[in-house]
Amino acid sequence: MPGKTKGVEQKRNGEPQAVRKLGFFERYLTLWVLACIGFGIFLGKIFPSMGTALDRVSVAQVSIPIAICLFFMMYPIMVKIDFAEVVKAGKTPKPVLLTLFVNWCIKPFTMVAIATFFLGYVFKPFIPGLDTASHYVTAAGTPPELYRSYISGCILLGIAPCTAMVLVWSYLAKGNDGHTLVMVAINSLTMLFLYAPLGGWLLGVNEMPVPWLTIVLSVTIYVALPLVAGYFTRKWIMRRKGEAWFQEKFVHYLTPVTIIALLVTLIILFSLKGELIIDQPMSIVYIAVPLFIQTMLIFWIGYGLAKLLKLNYRDAAPSAMIGASNHFEVAIATAAVLYGIASGAALATVVGVLIEVPVMLLLVKICLRTQHWFGTEGEPRPVGAGEVAETKGGETCC
Repeated sequence: MPGKTKGVEQKRNGEPQAVRKLGFFERYLTLWVLACIGFGIFLGKIFPSMGTALDRVSVAQVSIPIAICLFFMMYPIMVKIDFAEVVKAGKTPKPVLLTLFVNWCIKPFTMVAIATFFLGYVFKPFIPGLDTASHYVTAAGTPPELYRSYISGCILLGIAPCTAMVLVWSYLAKGNDGHTLVMVAINSLTMLFLYAPLGGWLLGVNEMPVPWLTIVLSVTIYVALPLVAGYFTRKWIMRRKGEAWFQEKFVHYLTPVTIIALLVTLIILFSLKGELIIDQPMSIVYIAVPLFIQTMLIFWIGYGLAKLLKLNYRDAAPSAMIGASNHFEVAIATAAVLYGIASGAALATVVGVLIEVPVMLLLVKICLRTQHWFGTEGEPRPVGAGEVAETKGGETCC
């Protein structure tokens, strides 16, 4: 319970778990997230040149400042992964098959339906005009209608499942890190083969360009680099200092890094588009509504199927969240090539970035509150000094 203090032990699955009272920072994490979003928007509006400068520091649409932040979000997670669990995860294919089914057989088509309904019918009267900033032209030689560009951007998000940030969401939800890593690897490979044909078919674009460099760079920076660094760090410390020092000392100082990097990422993301959010608030809302509904729907489909397949909680949470989140760098890069960086399609992919973190944090909370649906809350990861074990009330800290 929140009122427990450090040093008090609670038995769980027969094993004592150290529990401490949630600190001020952890207890009000949601408020810090909202504060960082607001601060980012403020910076982007007051200092638009700063956002423009940061936006230009990129390679193949992969933002270097965001890449640095994401590395520090991923590294603490990778260090804590017991790689023997990764080998075990590969021998249990059910969660991987579930996420592949949701990501490629359900998610793209629900995105088309939801985006078309809201942007093509409900909000269409409020989105007049043509997308004059688009490079793409219709058969009649005119730019597409703006609402159609928005739909195209949503589709590009729908066919790009997350291959990196889901490691953070799974970690915060106390999911199976080994299985999540396996799912990330397989989804990355699958996207190389299915992204172009599926996107070309849904968009009606012949020879749809695939941002190969963006895919390779993002997977390398967000997954491979922190994975390699984490593996060798863990191996070196275990050999030199032992497991006790690793858990009680190293992890103690590493624990806040993921959360701090997450908050800094929020400030950067929203500062990049702060002026846009203030200047086009209703356009942001029109696009955000179908994206939010799509995210929640895919999560609940994945979570429900995990329950039917009798997965344990630690496998069910990441299996549901990997479909709910999106690989926005790939979507933005494709939209820029197909329609132009100033097009409505590109704007829609950017909105996907803006709602990604707040919505996924909401899903993390939902997962933590519904662990009991799966019969058992699963085995918690080892708790080191400075970390908080999960309590009976569901209050957690990462």
